[in-house]
Amino acid sequence: MATVVSMGSLSSLLLPSRLSHNNSQDRFLLLKTTASRFIPQTIKNAFAATRIRASSTLLVETKPDTILDEKKLDSCKNTLACPICYTPLIYTADSSFPADSAARPNLRCRTCRKAYSGNDTHLDLTITSGSKGYGEAMPASTELFRFPFVSFLYERGWRQSFSIWGGFPGPEKEFELIKDYLNPVLGGTIVDASCGSGMFSRLFAKSGLFSLVVALDFSEAMLRQCSEFINQEENFPKEKIILVRADISRLPFASGTVDAVHAGAALHCWPSPSVAVAEISRVLRPGGMFVATTYILDGLFSYIPLVRPLRQNVAQVSGSHVFLSNKELEDLCTACGLVDAKVTRNRMFVMICATKPK
Repeated sequence: MATVVSMGSLSSLLLPSRLSHNNSQDRFLLLKTTASRFIPQTIKNAFAATRIRASSTLLVETKPDTILDEKKLDSCKNTLACPICYTPLIYTADSSFPADSAARPNLRCRTCRKAYSGNDTHLDLTITSGSKGYGEAMPASTELFRFPFVSFLYERGWRQSFSIWGGFPGPEKEFELIKDYLNPVLGGTIVDASCGSGMFSRLFAKSGLFSLVVALDFSEAMLRQCSEFINQEENFPKEKIILVRADISRLPFASGTVDAVHAGAALHCWPSPSVAVAEISRVLRPGGMFVATTYILDGLFSYIPLVRPLRQNVAQVSGSHVFLSNKELEDLCTACGLVDAKVTRNRMFVMICATKPK
């Protein structure tokens, strides 16, 4: 990160205090005149070198972050939106922000004027982005995945265990099922919601089936792990993917701008599945598709006494939800404005696909 060079105490001695701080040109002319009278040539040369470095610094600052280069900017400009008012975001290289800022804002909302920051791995498009004095505790099912140790384990045994106890067919077979469902919207923009370490986000990007893949998660640790996996792969199409930190209940996309949303093994972890699916329905284009995988505890589990009140208590404490039938998932999609729900089952594993009405 480039730094701004200050003349420090030298300028304070040579510049009268009555001069306006905003009139930088007058300050420089006075400093130059005074320096030519009182400062030895060697110090003047050093001052000239300082001006050159400062000028080159300004040029460096105007470059966009690597996570949002010009190609991605073209793909995202009508999609990424403020999570507060849903107004499409604009790119800005405003030089008024301090150059030594750790996460320089590069996206701004036209309506509420809020700026959103990015770092070397992802954009932070949560409502509290940039806030240092305020934060909110999330449910346990959400906070768990923010631990770096969990993000490290996710593709190193955690996700693979779903095949053993839950009947998940594995990433490759799941991906084939997903492609079959999403065939009508191939070539558009897909959001991999609650992407974790990006297992499916990377598959979507490498497949070339979509023009842009948004790997979206609330966990900073998961997004950093996703970025590490991407950097480890040779010839990975980085221009096809962008990593975004966001809240599933407040998606940073303009309404009706996304072609598909995928949520792998995530629906049961959302504090309020209905709020999340309603948000997904909002951002989908007419004809857009939602595909999600989760698990269902039906069969003998449905006969356990007081199972439904018990499920509600578990959800209140952990923030995690338990589904007891295919019909619950179908009703969830219908209640949130999606139609033509289709379900694929294998033991506890379930994949559901629904469409935004045209």
